[in-house]
Amino acid sequence: MIKRPGYIVVILVLLFSSIGTAVGQKRSALTIADDHLVLRIDLKSSKKELDSILEVAGISKSTAVKLLKGDFAAINDEGWNISERQLDIIQFERPLTDLNNNPQSSPWQITTRIEQTAGRPGYPENIVYGINKFAKITVYELPTGLTRFILPGFEKAKRVFLSGNFNDWSTLKGLMKKTDGGWILDIRLGPGAYEYKYIINGGWRTDPNNLLQMDDGAGNINSVYYKYNHTFKLPGYTSAQRITVAGDFNKWDGNELLMEKKGNNWILQMYLADGKHLYRFLNDGKWITDPADPDKENDENGILSSILNMGETVNFKLAGHLNAKKMMLAGNFNHWNPNELYMKKTANGWVLPLTLVAGNYNYKFIADGNWFTDPVSPYYAVEDGVTNSFVPVKPNYTFKLKGYSDARNVKLIGTFSKWEKGEYTLAHNNDEWIIALYLKPGKYIYEFVVDGRRIKDPNNKLWEPGEDDVSNSVLWIE
Repeated sequence: MIKRPGYIVVILVLLFSSIGTAVGQKRSALTIADDHLVLRIDLKSSKKELDSILEVAGISKSTAVKLLKGDFAAINDEGWNISERQLDIIQFERPLTDLNNNPQSSPWQITTRIEQTAGRPGYPENIVYGINKFAKITVYELPTGLTRFILPGFEKAKRVFLSGNFNDWSTLKGLMKKTDGGWILDIRLGPGAYEYKYIINGGWRTDPNNLLQMDDGAGNINSVYYKYNHTFKLPGYTSAQRITVAGDFNKWDGNELLMEKKGNNWILQMYLADGKHLYRFLNDGKWITDPADPDKENDENGILSSILNMGETVNFKLAGHLNAKKMMLAGNFNHWNPNELYMKKTANGWVLPLTLVAGNYNYKFIADGNWFTDPVSPYYAVEDGVTNSFVPVKPNYTFKLKGYSDARNVKLIGTFSKWEKGEYTLAHNNDEWIIALYLKPGKYIYEFVVDGRRIKDPNNKLWEPGEDDVSNSVLWIE
């Protein structure tokens, strides 16, 4: 495994600043056993020390005040059980296997099916869905929103690093904290798929407890972890023996995604990529739609399915036009269908929240059959010779051109707009013209067009010769 540059930027958070003192206490400590975590608490410790060790253990509902009053209910609620008590020393344990929200009936089979990826080496790409598969759970989410990585054993190692596409496969970041029985590190991750490895005394190795691995296309096998962003929930059906969920995201495989019965509900946590997904539940061999989801449509085989939209919600708003009988929204997000997206009338105008995946979108409003652009948006885009309003979703780059305050308009063209076949109109803000776009990783060539005159970006040192003696600016998105 070698260090590689990456395009996923994630804020790396080292262990809480208090972990050094909390774990190093003589009487209170968090240790890693072979198949469970052990939390030892000394009630004679100060309140600060008690709160510190609770934070290190990832226990958010309890406090030092509760502990000193003999109230351990909050710790029990978070999966910890008292295993031993001697005077003021109380020991709690939590089996690592209990952290598994999606137990697999045959986890050994996973090791024979190594996933392939079409992304850059070490960076998974276009993964639609995923569930974690551990022999015992050593990576899990804390109530604080951080993700905890635990590596049991290797107590004789001098240094252990956690490296992955979340920290650009760094060999310097991700230093893990040594505890009794192993190593631990908390980092902040957004929902998604992550490849990672441990660097133990300079040697790279996969997670010995993670059954899910991926061939990165460059001869390396990496461990894979999914940060979940959706929970399928089916209430009732308490007499059912087996319920799974399936959809277009897993090619309607009714045997793969087994739901877990918890009380009066069937639950499955998983990662789902942004986009529109059709799904159904398979209840003891019988397909049913989600009774709690009112949105349904037929799948490619004409079978009624529930609809799940994953992404960012954009609130389209239009003031006035209260005399219109019908207001519609159309854009390249729905193939410009004028009869699909009905806007809701309010006291001041019309609104429609719409969930969209990351991308660049052109749109218009349609009042009783009359098409028009958004009167309050300063951003426009040309598509097939037609000017439309424009909105980016999850933009990752902002184009800026300073000066030119006397210009009537400034436009942006390039490989992302098929050059003159499309263009984006920038907004004038103070002393600069700006527009934000969502761009996939790769190389882009572009120019600004100021009142019809093409120029390269004066603030970008990267350029290459273009046609008509005009130099093109070059942009790389990692």
